[in-house]
Amino acid sequence: MDNASRRSWCPRFGVRFNIHYPTDATLLGDGVRVLTRTMKKIEGLACAAGAKLSNRMRSTQRCLVHIGRASRSMRTAQGRQRMSQCYDKLLAITSRVVGQAKRFAREVKDGIKVGTDILTQAAIEAHSDDLQTMIPRVQQVIRQTRERIFLGNTRSPGKLVSLFEPHTEIIRKGKAAKPTEFGKMVKIQEAEQQVVTHYEVYDQRPSDTDLLIPAIELHQQQFGRPPRLVTADAGFFSIHNEGAAHERGVKRIAIPHLSTKNAQRKTLQKKRWFRNAQKWRTGCEGRISLLKRRHGLNRCRYKGPAGFKRWVGLGVLADTLINIGLALASSAKE
Repeated sequence: MDNASRRSWCPRFGVRFNIHYPTDATLLGDGVRVLTRTMKKIEGLACAAGAKLSNRMRSTQRCLVHIGRASRSMRTAQGRQRMSQCYDKLLAITSRVVGQAKRFAREVKDGIKVGTDILTQAAIEAHSDDLQTMIPRVQQVIRQTRERIFLGNTRSPGKLVSLFEPHTEIIRKGKAAKPTEFGKMVKIQEAEQQVVTHYEVYDQRPSDTDLLIPAIELHQQQFGRPPRLVTADAGFFSIHNEGAAHERGVKRIAIPHLSTKNAQRKTLQKKRWFRNAQKWRTGCEGRISLLKRRHGLNRCRYKGPAGFKRWVGLGVLADTLINIGLALASSAKE
């Protein structure tokens, strides 16, 4: 592993949650479906007391179909007006379902809806807890839908893109084929021999320029010395980062500054070692593709933040074990 400490590469990429593409209509439909399903379970377990369930799933489905049809004619004023009317009706239905869910949860708490035995009562209370968890999320979807449809505000605070994975972040990719992903940002560090030395899942997406110095310090902690060469893409560049990296003992830093007009900087970026480091970085980009294709990091199949971190960790661990085995086998032949 002595040679592995000479170079370090620090990329970041998005890993998607296993959710459908979020639109306001589908999120509202999900909310009505989940709340109605949970209230049905409570009504089936509880004694015949308290509020009766009004099933609004059919009217919700009709609204979703009408919104889908109206979305095809959004270029015309008549189509936009029809879309607003459909959303207004869907929002009214969802608000009524939320109100009914609140009443069911309150009646379970007050002892109006009770079970016939201890196990049934425990199941009713568990379903009531599910209602109390989901109600605020559906209310947030209602607020952000009203903001977007009627006020044109697409950046409402606390925006949700999934009722089931509320911690999902919007990751702007800037690519024509996939401009936006919905998941979490992951950073990996790779040394020579294609060995991933560290990975991290971020609860909130950080700025790229804030990742470089902690990565160098972590490399020094793992190997006992800083890397001789550090390379990354242009998003990691800053004058402060270069100075701080040199202070920590890094000899060469190959991070391009694409918008520079400094002749000395342009000359530096044309030097052979700089171009070779960038070629090595470009070749290492295949590690991200491999992690996604071979180890499932294109989409997380586990649920929740802990499940997401476990899924990413297992994929990175599997890839690292394969590459360490290949490196050991190669050295044994020599």
